[in-house]
Amino acid sequence: MKTFGFAGYSGSGKTTLIEKLIPRFRARGLKVSLMKHAHHTFDVDQPGKDSYRHRHAGATEVMVSSSRRWVLMHELRGEPEPSFEEQVQHFSPCDLLLVEGFKFQPIPKLEVHRAQTDAPLLHQQDTHIVALATDRQALLQQPGSLPVLNLNDDAAIAVFILDYLKIK
Repeated sequence: MKTFGFAGYSGSGKTTLIEKLIPRFRARGLKVSLMKHAHHTFDVDQPGKDSYRHRHAGATEVMVSSSRRWVLMHELRGEPEPSFEEQVQHFSPCDLLLVEGFKFQPIPKLEVHRAQTDAPLLHQQDTHIVALATDRQALLQQPGSLPVLNLNDDAAIAVFILDYLKIK
């Protein structure tokens, strides 16, 4: 399983870009999975639903299963957050695991930078960032040691990632 990450500040377009890349990778016959790091208070469950009620009653794990999908929710109940490597072990085998968030993991990453966010660049502090995808024209025209890709050209970004990971 090859792993590739996406780093950037909130509002930079990471989720939108990944949403465009997944169908491109799937069209090449790849089995793709995604791992996203969220803020500590996120919730995927709806109040009043059975799974929500069971989880709030104190269950450590709640699985919801149907003929179309299944999901396993695990409450840490005060235990420390599992490591990145431990979380990866939960995934079924796939060709490509895309990772959103987990900024500090030592995996190859694409920095996603949108001009309107006016956020600082991350690649200067993260040696695991292998390319920058941006819509900032000045950065697109500036030569540098890091490949700079047009954030609006998801086809070129997909090709870059596959080439970087040596996936045919």
